[in-house]
Amino acid sequence: MNMTSHVQARYAAGAQAVEPQLCCPIPYDQNLLTLLPQEIIERDYGCGDPSRYVRQGETVLDLGSGGGKICYMAAQLVGPGGRVIGVDMTDDMLALARHFQPYMAEKLGEDRVRFVKGQIQDLALDLDKVAAYLAEHPIGDLESLQRFEAWQQQQRAEQPMIASNSVDLVVSNCVLNLVDDGQKQQLMAEIFRVLKPGGRAAISDIVSDAPIPPSMKADAELWSGCISGAFEESAFGDAFRAVGFVGVTYDKWDEKPWRVEGGIEFRSVTVLAYKPPVVDPSDQGHGVIYKGPFTHATDEWENIYPCGQRIAVNKQTYELLGQAPYAAHFVRLAPQHALLPTPFTLPPGTARPVEFMRGGTTHLGGEAGGSCKPGGGCC
Repeated sequence: MNMTSHVQARYAAGAQAVEPQLCCPIPYDQNLLTLLPQEIIERDYGCGDPSRYVRQGETVLDLGSGGGKICYMAAQLVGPGGRVIGVDMTDDMLALARHFQPYMAEKLGEDRVRFVKGQIQDLALDLDKVAAYLAEHPIGDLESLQRFEAWQQQQRAEQPMIASNSVDLVVSNCVLNLVDDGQKQQLMAEIFRVLKPGGRAAISDIVSDAPIPPSMKADAELWSGCISGAFEESAFGDAFRAVGFVGVTYDKWDEKPWRVEGGIEFRSVTVLAYKPPVVDPSDQGHGVIYKGPFTHATDEWENIYPCGQRIAVNKQTYELLGQAPYAAHFVRLAPQHALLPTPFTLPPGTARPVEFMRGGTTHLGGEAGGSCKPGGGCC
């Protein structure tokens, strides 16, 4: 039995009976659990609560949705008009989640949730459609195999299970570690692909405090138990940045390890990451001031922001720093006169002259660092 089959078998068993070894104790919002059938609550396996990042009206995608617990919690938070999609590859888990769809639709007043069968590292290919194709077109020779491969590529391009730029928020609860190491970069790229520009990911998972040796990676029980496939601590954030995410933040970090295996500590974290909005990267005279508390900050593009200095930025960076998670740390300064856009060629950390900014628009970021408000008085 290969590793993927072992994972499926273990989680199929977990859909039939509770397996305590597959989860960490999580303080979920009890108000959101009230509507859920006890069977779903008991057979959910996770290490965090990404549902707390859901906003009203959003389209939310849950990777490795299992019995549907996070999906049905998110469905209450998105409200009328919001949508939730769960992706899982284990038939027993999908059957459990889908079984309660009519019940939950009645409780919510509408059917806001759908579950699809797929691999989270290939969100474009619907495995239910794959099964239907193979039932009608069995593979018996090289030619039929080639036709099947061509059909898969056509499906990904023309009828993707999850379309590009279609999701506001991607969540996952202790599932990324179950994906083969060789496919983890593809997994991250798929999360980035399906998010809308400006969208975000909230991923709860297990990380290790040291590299995991090959002997542990070869242990199927440790792999399916969310241990030996875990990202190393710093590598987890790096994997998001490598495919284009910005604002990568470790929002939750458990002080105590969940388990210790082979002298390595494994703990739960939740990472937030943002897909940059599509805006103008030209120089139109904008500037920002980093408010601290550090002497300077450096972003993903190696822009440097000394504390308290007016630093020149392009329009794209100006817009980005007005959004989470940056907004609370920056004052944004629009120029006093609209300028004809030109290519931004200034070296990182270049100061914007005070005279250039006077009379322009100032946007104070967030609540951090002071209580003065635009239009208010300070003394």
